Amino acid sequence: MEAEKWGRRIRAYRKLKGYTQESFAKVLGVSVSIIGEIERGNRLPTGELLKKIGSTLNISLEELSPNE
Repeated sequence: MEAEKWGRRIRAYRKLKGYTQESFAKVLGVSVSIIGEIERGNRLPTGELLKKIGSTLNISLEELSPNE
């Protein structure tokens, strides 16, 4: 459940900022399949990857967090 919430929020912000999964994965230095798994809620991103995601999307981890 938690992973699904993170995934939905990451997908929404990624699309808002105009990234495709491919371009987002390239900027983050991970594979497209990892981004897909995170967005589908099959995998939780690591703390380090969350920091990169926030930095790339120019949003804070508080904004990205589904625990609101």
